[in-house]
Amino acid sequence: QVQLVESGGGLVQAGGSLRLSCVASGRAVSSYAMGWFRQVPGKEREFVVATRWSGVTSDYAASVKGRCTIYTNNAKNTVFLQMNSLKPEDTAVYYCAASLRQTMTDAAGYNVWGQGTQVSVSS
Repeated sequence: QVQLVESGGGLVQAGGSLRLSCVASGRAVSSYAMGWFRQVPGKEREFVVATRWSGVTSDYAASVKGRCTIYTNNAKNTVFLQMNSLKPEDTAVYYCAASLRQTMTDAAGYNVWGQGTQVSVSS
């Protein structure tokens, strides 16, 4: 089982940027697909994007496509989510998650979750 620790959230003005980080530790990290999700209180968790350590990446959620980029530093077992042109509707708790399943976009397939990091975008 792996453990995940996210960081990089914060408060930013609309149009600004943030880079979220997720450090994975534990056994067989490279076997996992790594995903980013976000959740607003009272709403379902939303898939953002996922990647494998090989570099294969899923499609981005339509809501962030063109504004976010996922990439990894394999030597440091770290997954990043670079978010640009942030909008107030991007405000959410962002979670990093790890999955051993083939499908990367389904939250139900992820069995390891980080603690979340708050992203707040002011207008």
